[in-house]
Amino acid sequence: MRETGILMPVFSLSSATGAGDLGKAAYTWVDLLVKSHVDIWQILPLNPVGYGNSPYQPYSSFAGDDLYLSLERFYELGLIKELPPSFMEHAQKVDYEQVRAFREPYLREAFENFREDKDYLDFIQQPWVYLYGVFRALKAKNDNRCWNEWPEADKNWPIHRTPLDGDIEKEVRYHMFLQYMFYIQWKSLKTYANDKGIRIMGDIPFYVGIDSLDVWADRDSFLLDENGFPVFIAGVPPDYFSATGQRWGNPIYDWDHLKAEGYKFWTNRIGYNQQMFDIIRIDHFRAFDTFWKIPAQCPTAVEGEWIEAPGYEVLDTIIREIPDVHLVAEDLGMLRPQVHTLKNHYHLKGMKILVFSLDASGKYVSDIEPENENMIIYTGTHDNDTVMEWYHKQSRAAQRKVRRFLKSKGIKEGSTAHRLMAYVLKSTPDIAVISMPDVLGLGKDGHINTPGTVGSPNWEWHMPDFKEAQRQLPVLRRLIAKYR
Repeated sequence: MRETGILMPVFSLSSATGAGDLGKAAYTWVDLLVKSHVDIWQILPLNPVGYGNSPYQPYSSFAGDDLYLSLERFYELGLIKELPPSFMEHAQKVDYEQVRAFREPYLREAFENFREDKDYLDFIQQPWVYLYGVFRALKAKNDNRCWNEWPEADKNWPIHRTPLDGDIEKEVRYHMFLQYMFYIQWKSLKTYANDKGIRIMGDIPFYVGIDSLDVWADRDSFLLDENGFPVFIAGVPPDYFSATGQRWGNPIYDWDHLKAEGYKFWTNRIGYNQQMFDIIRIDHFRAFDTFWKIPAQCPTAVEGEWIEAPGYEVLDTIIREIPDVHLVAEDLGMLRPQVHTLKNHYHLKGMKILVFSLDASGKYVSDIEPENENMIIYTGTHDNDTVMEWYHKQSRAAQRKVRRFLKSKGIKEGSTAHRLMAYVLKSTPDIAVISMPDVLGLGKDGHINTPGTVGSPNWEWHMPDFKEAQRQLPVLRRLIAKYR
């Protein structure tokens, strides 16, 4: 069966508090997907964002960002006395600092009014929950500095587990409460979506951030020095996006240690995400085959070397321990053939991107039809130009060639954005995913992230309301029906 998905970050959903959350607007969004005959909602990681507000530099692989908690739900539960007023309701960008500052008093009030019950007590039995609370409490105590800059007692707390004073312990409980409420609200939304036939594709980064519970509490799994700083860091060499490569800063795994522990670091991560999502996309899947190892002292990613990873061992273990897991491999970029061999060995779907593949620079426009059908075809992802941004960067001659090419494929009606969308939906793979900015026909103003850059305006795109979506989604629905 052919399926259609929409890539839409939760933070980009329309909301009354400046950033998308798990409240009524998220349910309205699911209803719009159902009405549009969309089968899959693909999101970005929901973990608490750290450096640069990037969902790929989270504070934890398990925790959810309290940015997404619905204040409406707290009011309905009687945890806050008054329904919060609208705040930056029609913003077109997420201002993370202001949104968090607005929400904080309501989150604190809800915590004070919350009474523990059996479900909560069962939830906090998971080992990561208390550890995450301690991590966030000590981080706040230390002016939000990275854990490797903390005093020795705090830095080494996971080793010694010394008693915490009353104020710190209360802060721990506050963060445990937020995680419980996130779990409840997310599972409620996911159940609603699943009951209406919508599957949710989550996303996990291959690497974890240095400033995270993952590294602080399990530092033997990473190549760190005696002070907790990375000896080597992750990234990619010079490529399409950057002449000096991408220096991500994530610590490199100590694969020997992970193997000695039966790769439980990976089975724990994937296993928890399996509870949260129907499909899991692994970002930077190629690092299961080979990864770019950069000396930490190098200011760019130019210096480094490719190192082979034990991908078959890790994936064998994941599939043995979690047999019903549904993984998708992000296999973009210049890859050696072994990456595709690894992906195909496990029958994982890969990815194909319109704006990377439709080349109009030559005499003829290239076709994006893939060599095999076991992949997902996209108009674009969060990391590249929208289709109209890409189109407007082409010369007028190239634009004419694109239009003629689409016409030769029998796609003659609608705007350029709609015709490019139709081309993706008409293509061979069983799953086509359209990014929401492309559904809306946005140009540069719908760009979500530019790889190799940090901070604003990355990760800030926000849909001010559902009006334009309600106008454009019927077009997608007609195209889905036409090319089913």
